[in-house]
Amino acid sequence: MKLKKIAEHLGCRLTAGADIEISGVAGLEQAKPGQLTFLSNPRYTRLVENSKASAIITEKNIERRGLACLLSDNPYLDFARALELFYESPRTAEGIHSTAIVADSAEIGPRASIGPYAVIGERVVLGQGAVIHPHVAIYEGAQIGDDFLAHSHAVVREFCRLGDRVILQNGVIVGGDGYGFAHRADGSHYKIVQAGRVVIEDDVEIQAHSCIDRAAVGETRIKRGAKLDNFVQIGHSVEIGENTIVCAQVGIAGSTTVGRDCVLAGQVGLVGHLKVGDKVTITAQSGVPSDVPDGKMISGYPAIDNRRWLRCAAVYNRLPELEKTVRELKKETEAG
Repeated sequence: MKLKKIAEHLGCRLTAGADIEISGVAGLEQAKPGQLTFLSNPRYTRLVENSKASAIITEKNIERRGLACLLSDNPYLDFARALELFYESPRTAEGIHSTAIVADSAEIGPRASIGPYAVIGERVVLGQGAVIHPHVAIYEGAQIGDDFLAHSHAVVREFCRLGDRVILQNGVIVGGDGYGFAHRADGSHYKIVQAGRVVIEDDVEIQAHSCIDRAAVGETRIKRGAKLDNFVQIGHSVEIGENTIVCAQVGIAGSTTVGRDCVLAGQVGLVGHLKVGDKVTITAQSGVPSDVPDGKMISGYPAIDNRRWLRCAAVYNRLPELEKTVRELKKETEAG
């Protein structure tokens, strides 16, 4: 594909090389002649000089011989869009595979593809354009919107509600029982029926082996545009706000509310019944025991303001020297 066509598709301004033939896209260090790359983080500018790419998507013009620039306000986003020009998704045949089990009472929308050994339960409603890969199970009464994509071994439990363009990667469990038990006098545990449901709004993607627990009463809700990474645990009655990012191995205990446009980095843990505001960033491995106001960046355990935590971490690294100083001062005081 000519570089000029790519620039037109992306809406980028091309500095040179309109007739360069582009065969694919790659990162700065992996790109070969004839490929397109990108630069979105100035820290990696040093890699441009040795890159073999023929063209680069960048915010500012880079003067390097043999390198054409596509000027963009958002190089990372436009690189993602350029990838789509060269990647052809696997095509799935429309229809229901002979080994799939679909209940007679299920309503299957047009253009659906239901793969081998998938199971669609009683009174399931499935919108148009759904792609159900092998070994997916959708339990009784689930209602799912248009353009649903479920990869192998994903499960949607009974009576859950999913919006349009929801993507479930391999092994996702939507609507597993919440972790609810009442204590008996003898110390044993009485299981609380999890009679609620999970609601997943439009344009949500949940990646491999993540679990979204159903509520005992009411609902667990993942709002529009939220993205959940691998191995995420969402407890019962939790609400995740619009466009919030939840990274790998995050655990959120029951009845916690997380606002919109938040970022929860890897291995963050939130105790139950918290309220996390909008546009909050929680850095990796932080433990959050209390509410967080809008717009805060917090770190550590217990999580505190990020700047304060950085200062604390710097002091922690100096503890051996500080301890030595204290001992020496103590000896001087005792000697005096």
